[in-house]
Amino acid sequence: MKNTQTLWRWLALIFVLSFGALAYLGWQIYLTAPPIPNAVVTASGQTLYTGAQVQRGQQVWLASGGQQQGTVWGHGAYVAPDWSADWLHRETVALQKLRAKSLSLHPDTLTATERGAVQGAVQEEMRRNTYDAASGTITVSDLRAQAIRATADHYAALFGKDPALAGLRVQYAMTEDEVQSPADREALTAFFFWTAWAAATDRPGETGLSYTSNWPHEPLVGNTMTTSAAMWSMASIILLLAAIAAMLWLHGAGKHEEEAQPPKTDPLFGLAATPSMKAVRKYFFVVIGLLLLQIGMGAITAHYAVEGQSFFGIPLAEVLPYVVSRTAHTQVGIFWIATAWLATGLYIAPLLGGKEPKFQRLGVDFLFYALLVIVVGSTACGWLGNLQRAGTDFSFWLGNQGLEFTSMGRVWQYLLFVGLLLWALLLGRALWPALKTPSESRGLIAMVFLSATCIGGFYATSLTWGQTTHYSMVEYWRWWLVHLWVEGFFEVFATAVIALIFTRLGLVRASSANRAIVAETIVFLFGGILGTLHHLYWTGTPTSVIAVGAVFSALEVVPLTLIGLEALQNWKRSQGVPWLAAYKWPVLCFVAVGFWNTVGAGLLGFAINPPASLYYVQGLNMTAAHGHAALFGVYGMLGIGLMLFCLRGLYARSLHADGLLKPAFWGLNIGLAMMVFLSLVPAGIYQAWASITQGLWYARSAEIIHSHVMETLVWLRVPGDIVFSIGALYLAIYALRLLVGRKARATVPAAGVATAGR
Repeated sequence: MKNTQTLWRWLALIFVLSFGALAYLGWQIYLTAPPIPNAVVTASGQTLYTGAQVQRGQQVWLASGGQQQGTVWGHGAYVAPDWSADWLHRETVALQKLRAKSLSLHPDTLTATERGAVQGAVQEEMRRNTYDAASGTITVSDLRAQAIRATADHYAALFGKDPALAGLRVQYAMTEDEVQSPADREALTAFFFWTAWAAATDRPGETGLSYTSNWPHEPLVGNTMTTSAAMWSMASIILLLAAIAAMLWLHGAGKHEEEAQPPKTDPLFGLAATPSMKAVRKYFFVVIGLLLLQIGMGAITAHYAVEGQSFFGIPLAEVLPYVVSRTAHTQVGIFWIATAWLATGLYIAPLLGGKEPKFQRLGVDFLFYALLVIVVGSTACGWLGNLQRAGTDFSFWLGNQGLEFTSMGRVWQYLLFVGLLLWALLLGRALWPALKTPSESRGLIAMVFLSATCIGGFYATSLTWGQTTHYSMVEYWRWWLVHLWVEGFFEVFATAVIALIFTRLGLVRASSANRAIVAETIVFLFGGILGTLHHLYWTGTPTSVIAVGAVFSALEVVPLTLIGLEALQNWKRSQGVPWLAAYKWPVLCFVAVGFWNTVGAGLLGFAINPPASLYYVQGLNMTAAHGHAALFGVYGMLGIGLMLFCLRGLYARSLHADGLLKPAFWGLNIGLAMMVFLSLVPAGIYQAWASITQGLWYARSAEIIHSHVMETLVWLRVPGDIVFSIGALYLAIYALRLLVGRKARATVPAAGVATAGR
């Protein structure tokens, strides 16, 4: 580690400064977030809503599905509308009609001059900030109060069981009577009103700048892209090009070390798995089971975009509503990927440490069954809670919190947090002998342990919000988990593990891999930590979030441009050595990770990250295209590659049906590419056109979502889904053959592991 001490110091400095800046901006978000009023009153003194109703409405929305059914401020599911944009448009149109009638004009026969006068008056009223901090009240005109009541009636009927809106509920994939209590439906409309009010009302002391930086695009109220969003978008593009050029120059100008010469025989062939390593086997079979479940839930969820409440005519929504299927699809995806990575850590720890700690197998077994209880319990409680309309308290504590990727109830989050800490402890005690012994690999092993500690510790951010936490702060903390946990520390952990695998195979020198991983971690975290803010442009945050998020989200893309090249180099290193054929498919999975990192995370990610782009495509299928390509293409393929590597050492070589892995690998990757580029990207572009020309409300309306074009694009997912599913089935058959085959035989005494660890 002496050769990398300077790099470690830089890493520590960037870590502290970046998190300091992120915490400071979080404090600014807290101070400047849209105020929740004590009351919304009319000019004549009537109370429309209370602050308690706004907070209660947030709980009701989350309990009824939340981000799994429609979005607020752009975050969530795509079949139902963005409720903030939809409310804003409906209220504005209603107010325009009332304003025209108040002037003795007929709304349908206005001249251009009359229409301009009405729109100007309505826009001025909608943008005027009438919040009084002293009394904590928002005052609206009596005319606007009528528009608010009319809009509220629509949502009360929609979330109830009004037969007149049954067709619209089908188009939105909603079930009847989702919010049964009239008081809760009224509170729900209070929350929707407040989110729309914050989206259109100018901030104190500002003109033409709402609390959400004029998002969503809504020309009727003057919500257009701000100057700062345009300027920082241009700055991010220039910075991206400059940073890529600088990285390529440094990479090309740097001194390239002589490549390692692979050994003549497999250095891992003679290793005997320890009892705790063997205990990891069952994790991987659960991984494949969860992958198949996710695929099934994904197919059902996608189909609901066409039929709404049925699956090829079967009224499936009666037992498996859209909210439940989508929650399972997103949450189970996180479960199986994380399980693959956690299992890999438990497998390699004794290998690297050189010996089996006492009671390690007991810990591995206990953690497995604990994780199984969490997965099954949280999924079942979320499903039953939704079917039974169990209420806000049940949803928050045991059921479905209604937050995308962090939907499990708080009790399950506590248990998962404890489980992750136990995992880090098991990993650390097995790695300890290697950490305290000087070696060329110690830096890599230290990076594995530190990233594992962060994975366990940073899950605590999922416990920071409560039932009445301001929605802006819920989003702030949620992205600490989703972005930093998944796209930050897991990325570092996986990169370090892959480097260790290649060094153990003799494909990479330990000294050069040690320096490279620390340097790559610096680059990843330099852009990744503050890049979290690009998720928060429009969630009631100050404009400084746009500036910082735009700059650092561009820097996130920079290292991804070289990952594809690095993956190809690793593949070339594995060629020409006969024994490396046994690791062909794990290595190819790592190559696929490099490809999808460049295309899915890099290209499709940067296509939406600049503020000028995200202003129009937030909450549209362009985001889904990036999400599918990055989440499965990068993290999913990485999990599969790590799993295949571990299984190679857990079962006798004669049991591995490598012929099944070829269709599995190509099926998964080709199917994913078809899904993304034949369906999701075209759908996102079509919606973007609608958003730019008329507004986000239109891009998310039933008229667009259920247009012939969009439904055709949904059906175009089917070929890709089929190819993808075939690939997953081949992977499952491969694993099943291992499971039913004879037990793997130890080839050398257990002492061989200790030798390899050093």
